Amino acid sequence: MSHLANAIRFLSIDAIQKANSGHPGAPMGMAEMAEVLWTRYLKHDPAHPDFYDRDRFVLSNGHASMLLYSLLHLTGYDVSIEDLKQFRQFKSKTPGHPEYGYTPGVETTTGPLGQGFANAAGMALAEKILAEEFNRDGLAIVNHYTYVFVGDGCLMEGVSHEAASLAGTLGLGKLIALYDDNHISIDGDTQGWFDENVAQRFIAYGWQVIENIDGHNNEAIAKALDEARNDTTRPTLICCRTVIGQGAATKAGTHKVHGAPLGAEEIEATRKALNWNYAPFEIPQDVYSAWNAREKGKQTYQQWQDLFAQYQAKYPQQAAEFIRRMNNSLPENFANHVSQALETCCQKKENIATRKANQNSISILAEIMPELVGGSADLTPSNLTNWQAAVSVKKHTGGNYIHYGVREFGMAAMINGMTLHKGVRPFGATFLMFSEYARNALRMAALMKINPIFVFTHDSIGLGEDGPTHQPVEQIATLRQIPNMNVWRPCDTVESLQAWVDAIESTNTPSCLIFSRQNLPFIERNSQQLSDIRRGAYVISPKDSPQAIIIATGSGVELALKAQQQLANENINVSVVSMPCTNIFDKQDNEYQAYVLPRNLPKIAVEAGISDYWRKYVGLDGKVIGIDTFGESAPADELFKHFGFTVDNIVKEVKNLL
Repeated sequence: MSHLANAIRFLSIDAIQKANSGHPGAPMGMAEMAEVLWTRYLKHDPAHPDFYDRDRFVLSNGHASMLLYSLLHLTGYDVSIEDLKQFRQFKSKTPGHPEYGYTPGVETTTGPLGQGFANAAGMALAEKILAEEFNRDGLAIVNHYTYVFVGDGCLMEGVSHEAASLAGTLGLGKLIALYDDNHISIDGDTQGWFDENVAQRFIAYGWQVIENIDGHNNEAIAKALDEARNDTTRPTLICCRTVIGQGAATKAGTHKVHGAPLGAEEIEATRKALNWNYAPFEIPQDVYSAWNAREKGKQTYQQWQDLFAQYQAKYPQQAAEFIRRMNNSLPENFANHVSQALETCCQKKENIATRKANQNSISILAEIMPELVGGSADLTPSNLTNWQAAVSVKKHTGGNYIHYGVREFGMAAMINGMTLHKGVRPFGATFLMFSEYARNALRMAALMKINPIFVFTHDSIGLGEDGPTHQPVEQIATLRQIPNMNVWRPCDTVESLQAWVDAIESTNTPSCLIFSRQNLPFIERNSQQLSDIRRGAYVISPKDSPQAIIIATGSGVELALKAQQQLANENINVSVVSMPCTNIFDKQDNEYQAYVLPRNLPKIAVEAGISDYWRKYVGLDGKVIGIDTFGESAPADELFKHFGFTVDNIVKEVKNLL
C-alpha cells in the first residue's frame, strides 16, 4: 500500500474519529482506486472546478465522503486541512455526505445509494449530446469522461438497474464505473442478500465488463482503466475486488468498519501496521507534492482554452452558443419570444387539454432554445412531450429527445445529472401517479438547488377508467411540500405556457408541471391578470363586494367560474382565485397575499386532490372540496359527480359557508 493511498486512509480515519461519526470502511477500501484514477487519468483543474471539459467524478456511495474530501484537499482544491477537521459539522465544506454547492469539486449530492450512478449516466448522456452537436473535425471541444465509484448498495438499488440498462442501450461509451466489490454492507456479508452475478448482469445491459481486478493493485487498476477508455462504444464496469477498511489492524473486511469510527486503539494499531508515523491530519510534504494536481491542471485547462480559441476563430457562432448554454444563460430574445407567444396564445383561445397546451408550449420554447432536451418514460403519446423538431437520441447519434422506457426513477435521476453537467435543459415526463417512483430524485433536485423540469400529466380522477391505481390523489399536495420545489397546476393554455416559462427561467429551483388529460376552456384575462399569473395566484374573476372567495386550480377553475355565475344569479357575490402555483404564491409579500385572499372573507378551495393541504388557505372554518379517499374505475364525468366536483355542489357548499 502506497503512501499516497494511505494519505487518503488516514485523513479519512482522523476526520471520522474527530467527528465521532462517519464511514471509514469505504474510503480505506477504495483508496488505491482513487489514487490511480486521480493521479493518472482524471482530467481536471483544482483552480477551475467548473472547467467545461473536465472529466466528471461521482462518488455514488456517498457515505464514503471522506474519500472525496481527502482527494480534493490533496490535489489542491479549496478544501483545507481545517475543512477536513470540520467534517460533519454545521455549515462546513465537508458535510456528512457530499453536497453539491458546498464543496468545490463535488459534482452532485450523493448518499441515497444508486442515484449518483444514475446522475453519472445523465452526465455522460449530456456529454454525448453536446459532443454530437458542437464538435468539429480536429476540434473536439466536448471530449471528457464520466467516472463513478459505486458500491454493493448502489447496485442493489433499483435506480441503478434502470440507469445501467439505458446507458447500455444508448452506448454511453465515456461512462466508466468502478465497482467497489467488497461484499459487505451494514448487515454484514452480502452473500445472504446480494449474490447475483453482477458482471453478467451488466454484460446483458450491453456494457463492457472488466472482471476480477485486484482493487488494491495499482497496475491492475490502471490496466483496466486503459481498457475501459479504449472502448468508447460501450459504457464500462470495472469490478474491483476490495477489502472494506483495508489496512485496519483488526476490523478490515468486516461490517464493523462500515459506519462507525475505528476508535483510538484500532487507529493506533493501524498506524503501526501501515507504518504511518504521523500525527492526526499530518501529511508529509513529499506526499502532498505527489498528489498536487495544480500544475498539471493548469496545463490541462490551458490546452483546452487554446483548442477553444481555435474553435472560436473558425466557428464563432457555435462557440458563442456553447458558452451561453454552459453558463445556463437564456437566449437574448427569449423575453420577446415569450411575450409574443403569450399574445398569440390569448388570441387563439383554444379549449384543449393542458397536456396538449404543454406540447404547444414545448414547441414554442424549442424554437428558441436548442438546448431543450425532452423525454418521457414510455408515455410520449400520452404525455405529449415531443415536438415537430424533436430528434430521438440513439446509440450512434445525438438528438434532443430521449425515450427513457418505463424507468421513471432512472429518468428523473439522469435528468438531474444532465442538469448538473450543464449545456442542456432537460425535462422528462410520466403520469402524475408515477411521480411516486421518481420521488427521491425530485427531492434531490430540490436539495441541490438545480433546475430540472418534471412533467406530469393525467393529473386526477379525470383520467377515468384506468382506476385508482392510476388516479393521483395525494401526489400534488406532497410534491408541493418538498422544500424548494415549484409545482404548477395550470387551468388553461395561458397558464400552461406561463408555467413552462417560469420553469425555464428558474435558476435554482426544480419545477413540477401538472397537466390534465381532459379538455379545459380558455379563460379571458386582462393585462394585470396575465402579469399576476407568475405570482402563483391571482384573482381571475373578481366581484364587487365579494361575500366569499373560491380558490381553485387546474380543472377546478372552470367549475369555480360557473359556480360564481350561478351564485351571482342568486345575488351572492364571490370572487374566484386561480392558484396555479402555491409555492410561488407563498413567497409573495403580505400585501399581495391579502389582496388575493382577503383575511376577513370566508374561503372555499376546489381541487381534485387531498383536502388537508388547503387548510392553510381556507382556515379551519373554511371549506375544501377535495378527495380524501382513493379513486374509482369509471368514466371521468361520473367520477367528478360522485366525488362532488360539480357546479351545484360548489354552490351548495358556498351557501353553507355563508
